[in-house]
Amino acid sequence: MVLRIEQDHQRFRNIVKGRIRKDLRRFLHRGELIGKEGRRYVSIPVHDIDIPTFRYGDNSGGVGSGEGEEGDGTGQGQGAGAEGGTEEGRHIMEVEVSLDELADILGEELELPRIKPKGKHNITSMKDKYSGIRTTGPESLRHFKRTYRQALKRQLLLGNYDPDNPIIIPIRKDVRYRSWKEVKAPQSNAVIVYMMDVSGSMGDEQKELVRLESFWIDTWLRRNYEGIEARYIVHDINAQEVDRETFYHIREDGGTRISSAFKVCTELLEGNYSPDDWNIYLFHFSDGDNSSEADNRQCVELLKEQLLRKCNLFGYCQVASAYGSGNFINVLHESFPQNDSNDPEHGLVTSRVNNKDDIFDSLKTFFVAGK
Repeated sequence: MVLRIEQDHQRFRNIVKGRIRKDLRRFLHRGELIGKEGRRYVSIPVHDIDIPTFRYGDNSGGVGSGEGEEGDGTGQGQGAGAEGGTEEGRHIMEVEVSLDELADILGEELELPRIKPKGKHNITSMKDKYSGIRTTGPESLRHFKRTYRQALKRQLLLGNYDPDNPIIIPIRKDVRYRSWKEVKAPQSNAVIVYMMDVSGSMGDEQKELVRLESFWIDTWLRRNYEGIEARYIVHDINAQEVDRETFYHIREDGGTRISSAFKVCTELLEGNYSPDDWNIYLFHFSDGDNSSEADNRQCVELLKEQLLRKCNLFGYCQVASAYGSGNFINVLHESFPQNDSNDPEHGLVTSRVNNKDDIFDSLKTFFVAGK
C-alpha cells in the first residue's frame, strides 16, 4: 500500500514538473518568488491539474430525498442579482517546489550544462568519515548490531545459547564501537558580485528586471555549488558596497560612471576572494548610459587587466530604458570582438533584457557555456 502511494505521488510530481516546464517563461516573471529566496521551498500556482474528488453511490433514497427533479436548484442564492457565471472554472493548485527542483527544471528547459568549477578553485575541508569497528570508544558511537552479533557468537562458542529461550546478554568485551578517520573533502565555493547602475535613468521598471534576473542567476548558481556568498555594489557617479535589501530598493539620481563600480569590485576581490580559492561570478546591470568615452576606456582597461583575469564569468546585462543611451554594450562588443557571438573564452558574456520575456533567453546566454 505504501509503495502504491509513493508511486502515485511520484507520478503527481512528474505532472507538476511538466506543467512548470510548459509555463517556465511565465514563472520567471513572478516577482513574489523572490520573497522566498533563501528558503527551501516556494509555492507555485499550477493551472489545469484536476483536483481529486470523491464519487458516491446512488443517492436516490434516504437522507436528502424529496420532491424535485434532477437538475433543479437547491434554492440557495436565489433572488435578484444572484445569477452565477456560466463558464467552467479553471482549476488552480498551489504546490510546493524546492528551489533545487526549480533550478533543475530551469537547467533542463534551457539546456544548461552543469557548471564545472575551475580545478584550482576547490576549498578543502576536513570531515569525519566512519570507516570501521573497534573495541573502544564513546558510548554515543556504540554499534548495537555488531555488539549483539559478538555476544551471540560468544554464547554459541561457549554453548550457552538456548534456542528455546534466546536471551543474548552482551558483556563488556562484546561491545563494539564505530571508528572514524578524518578525510579531506573538496568543497566548491563561489562568490557572486552583483553590480547595478542606480543613476537617474534607471527607474523602477529597470530595477524590477534586475531583481528578477538576479534571483534566477542566484538560484542556478546555488544549485551548482555547496557554498555561495553574494556581495552587492551600487553606483551612479560613485560606487559603494551595500547589503541585499539596499541593493534592490535604493533610489538615486544623477549621472553614471561605470568604472567606479568596477574599481570597488576589484578592491573587494583583492581583499577577500582569491581566484585560487573561489569561483568568481560578476554581473553588472545597467541601461548602457555612461558618463564619457574616457570612462568607457577605463572600464575596458579594468576588465582586461583585472576582472576578467580573476573571474569564471563576467555577465553584462543591459536593460532597456527610455532615458539611457544604451551604448555601453556596443563598447564591450567593439573591445572584445569575440563577444559578438558571446564566445566565453575571455569570460565576458553580454545580454539585452528589454522586458520580462527576455529573462529566459538572457539566462541561457549567460550559462550556456557551463563555466
